[in-house]
Amino acid sequence: MGLVGRAGLLAVLLLAAGCGSETIETGDEPVGAQLEVTVWPEGAGGDHLMASLTCDPDGGSHPDPVRACDAIEKHADAFNSVPGGVACTEIYGGPDQAEVRGTVKLQSILARFNRTNGCEISRWDKLAPLLDLSG
Repeated sequence: MGLVGRAGLLAVLLLAAGCGSETIETGDEPVGAQLEVTVWPEGAGGDHLMASLTCDPDGGSHPDPVRACDAIEKHADAFNSVPGGVACTEIYGGPDQAEVRGTVKLQSILARFNRTNGCEISRWDKLAPLLDLSG
C-alpha cells in the first residue's frame, strides 16, 4: 500500500475512532462473515424472525445466503451508524427493526437497523437481502 493509500486509511480510522464506532469498509477481500440476524417486522414489541449467516463459504439458516453475502460485500459500510449531525429526510418507512451481531472481515459487528428516516431507510435498503428473513 502506498503512502497516499496509508494516509487515507489512517484518516478513515481516525475519523471512525472520533465517532465512537468501528468503520467497516468494502473491498476486494473475501467477506468472511459469521452473523446472527434478528428482525422484528412489526417493531421490537412484536414477533421476531432469526437466522444465522456465514459467508465464504455462504451458508447458515438464512433463507438466501448467497444474496445476503453479496449485499454485505457490496455494502459493508451500511453496518456503520449514521453519524451525528447528519441531516436525514423525515420520512417513515415502517415499524421494521433489526439487529445484526457477529463478525464481518474479522471486525466485531453489533448493528441496529430501523426505517424511521431517510438515512436509516438507506442503510436498511443496502442490506435488504440480509435483513429479509421471510424466505
